Amino acid sequence: MAGAVGTDPLAETEDQAALRSLARDVAAREIGPRAAHGDETGEAPLEALAALAAADLLRVTVGEAHGGLGMGDVEAAIVLEEIARHDVSSAICCQLTFNGPPRGIEHLGSEALKARWLPAVAAGDAVISIGITEPDAGSAVHNLRTALTDDGRDGWRLNGYKNYSTLGHVAAGVLVWCRWPGGDGARGIGAVVVPMDRPGVVVAGRHRGMGIHAATEAEIAFDDVEITAEDVLLAGDPSSTEPFKVLLAHLNHERCGNAAMCVGAAQGALEHAVRYMNERVVDGRPIAELQGLRWKLADMAVELEGARLLLGRAVRLAGPGGTPPPLETAMAKAAANLAAKHVCDEAIQLLGGYGYSREYPVERAYRDIRGLCIGAGTVEAQRNYIGANVVRGRTTTSPGWCDPLRG
Repeated sequence: MAGAVGTDPLAETEDQAALRSLARDVAAREIGPRAAHGDETGEAPLEALAALAAADLLRVTVGEAHGGLGMGDVEAAIVLEEIARHDVSSAICCQLTFNGPPRGIEHLGSEALKARWLPAVAAGDAVISIGITEPDAGSAVHNLRTALTDDGRDGWRLNGYKNYSTLGHVAAGVLVWCRWPGGDGARGIGAVVVPMDRPGVVVAGRHRGMGIHAATEAEIAFDDVEITAEDVLLAGDPSSTEPFKVLLAHLNHERCGNAAMCVGAAQGALEHAVRYMNERVVDGRPIAELQGLRWKLADMAVELEGARLLLGRAVRLAGPGGTPPPLETAMAKAAANLAAKHVCDEAIQLLGGYGYSREYPVERAYRDIRGLCIGAGTVEAQRNYIGANVVRGRTTTSPGWCDPLRG
């Protein structure tokens, strides 16, 4: 009975528990040992991607009709958490597949577009990057300048520049948010999927960030690129903002995936700290026995568990084939970002000089999650959205919430 005493609404099913076990095993065996190398060299984690594909872990959210397992946001979060416990860069490969362009193609694309991209993605043979951000269009994405012009026949020409396209330098295609002819502001924005080998598509550079070194952001330029009707994911409407709103709603999948990676990376950092504290002996006793340090661990665990619970609620509310609700998603992402920052920072502190060095992976986890606090909508953007909803009296699904304007 729903809500019965002793039941756990976030408990995993037998299949979900098996998926977590598989992801945990593959991550420990194939992902973790390669993580430091990718961080040092900046090489894309293609071997990790191949290992994930061999374990069928890239098939999770792709529909069964196109070679996938047809699962949803809960299962995506499970796998992302387990991979990110060892390496956020490798988890980003899963994130792009689970919650990036393929998810949009699955829900919004034509049958031809699905057949063209989804089997290759599920098999690990293709990565699809995403082109949204521009120098003058970050959080204010409606200011984007990348645009289509009519080619005088039945297609368009794409011109513009995307500033942060994850793994664009190794991608087979890129999903580009762009403006249809006659559009202005949020009106007319839609999306197309462009093969990276099409004439006029150029990788103009790669950003060198503080972290996530093996899954860097590419700069992609589009110079008079041919676009056909078969490339269109969602057509922009110059008289309406609805297509733009649909695209924005799909970012809730990505935000939940971002939160899952933060939870995973923070969990890994906490586990490293606990192991170190049990092994580190001072004056004949492990430092794990010191009350002041135990309190740090307690605070880390509480904050991390709170973020995990908020994420669990958001992804379960998506339901089969649905989208996580925006308010619950914003809360989950903000909580997970902030928890990861605190947990990873404290893990460094607990390890002392070792935490600050590259001998232990906690400093890499901190550098990696710092980027996740910016990507998919900053913490500040989530707070703005949450605060605006609270002021208006809008509620989440939690039974304890009431309208503060009505009591």
